Amino acid sequence: MDSPRPDADDAACGETAALAILLEQQEAALHRREVRASAQQLCELLDEDFEELGVSGTRWTRDTVIEALRNESFSERRISDFRLRSLSDGLALVTYRAQRLATPVRPGAESLRSSLWRCKGGRWRMVFHQGTPL
Repeated sequence: MDSPRPDADDAACGETAALAILLEQQEAALHRREVRASAQQLCELLDEDFEELGVSGTRWTRDTVIEALRNESFSERRISDFRLRSLSDGLALVTYRAQRLATPVRPGAESLRSSLWRCKGGRWRMVFHQGTPL
């Protein structure tokens, strides 16, 4: 079976080094308080078909993530060991370690994270995310 050809707009999807920088920035944005609290910004980063398997074992859709983050007790997060693997034209896998810092409401935690990003219409958006607790 042939792999799908990217749309003409997908030429804007970029080379590997630039793509790694872009996707790390977009992953980091999803960990910032102001982005997590903004349905509009989340919709720009998460594909309509987005699905997540969370560290809690919960299955999330874009709509359920946006609703849950609205009332989230925010904890600062850090990313390390970021890696990119290009799977095909317009499809990339990123993996990294995330550290959630402790707050008075929530203990700190570490997890391994993986995300699939798809380029469509010249824009990279997350289509799948999974967190595995450490």
